[in-house]
Formats: sequence, C-alpha cells, structure tokens
Amino acid sequence: MTDIRTPRLLLRRWQDDDLVPLSEIHADPTVMRWIGDGTPRSLEQTAEDIEAWEEEWDEEGFGVFAVELLGSGELAGAVGLYVPSSPPEVEGQVAITWRMARVFWGQGYASEAAHATLEFALQDRGLDRIVAVCRTADTASSNVLDKLGMKAEGATMDPAHGHDVRLYGIDLTEFEG
Repeated sequence: MTDIRTPRLLLRRWQDDDLVPLSEIHADPTVMRWIGDGTPRSLEQTAEDIEAWEEEWDEEGFGVFAVELLGSGELAGAVGLYVPSSPPEVEGQVAITWRMARVFWGQGYASEAAHATLEFALQDRGLDRIVAVCRTADTASSNVLDKLGMKAEGATMDPAHGHDVRLYGIDLTEFEG
C-alpha cells in the first residue's frame, strides 16, 4: 500500500468509509463544475469512480489517492494520476488530476497534494513526463499547475465533453522536488 505524508495531508488508497464523504464532494455542483461534463455525480457514480481508480492502481501501479487531513482525519478530496482517453493530444499519457471539497479551497491543500503526487510520479514511479488537462476558464486549477512548474503546451477542445481546454506538461528534468 502506498501512502504519502505531507506536512498536513495523508494521500492513501481508498477505504469503504470514503464513499459517502467523496459522494458529498461529487454532489456539489460548484466542485464538479470543472470536472468531466460539469455535472454532479451520484453515490453510485462515485462508487464506480473509486472502483475504477482502484483498478488503475492494480493495473498501472498508480492511481487517484484519497486526500485525508492529518489533523482531523477528514476526507478533503482526491488527487492522483490517470491515463486520459481524451483529448487526443494527451491520450495514453499519464495525467494528474484533483478535486477538493469546497470547504478546503483556498488553503493550499490542492497544491500540496498535487506536488506530492507529481513527486511520486516522477521520482518514485519513474515516469518521465506528466500532463494535465485544464478547462480554459478554470483559473484556480491553472494556478495550481503553475505552482507545480507545469508549462502550458497548447489548447484544444475536449471532444468527450465539448469544452475548451489547455494542455500542460512537465518532464522529469524540469521538476523541482
């Protein structure tokens, strides 16, 4: 089992007790605005997400972590790695993603968790490159990507959801752990 500790967070694999708190995060339309097609997800869809993330862990050796606050044990959100199927420019590469409960926005948790995940990908898992797909209007996520040192590499439309997106990337040689 792979756990990562940061000064304030524990990034870990998913547990049964995480389903309800994550489904509450997924039910918030403000949180989900920038994710997928932008609609909230049900408890059943959230269970499917966790199952898919756990399968990716088993198949790829990486996946999406549960993000737990060290001080309280609360589930704050999710961060991790996945292999996108769209847009075509990043298909088959390894991408970073995150979502945090709105109550935890603006406190640096997304940046802290994403940095630890990027370090895990490039240094522990030996990946040479990580990409990110960010909706054009999602300035908060763009700011996190900038803090990670990821560089904008172009723009396109995500054919799966019809949104304009910016593409980001970072190579192992560019990462400052």
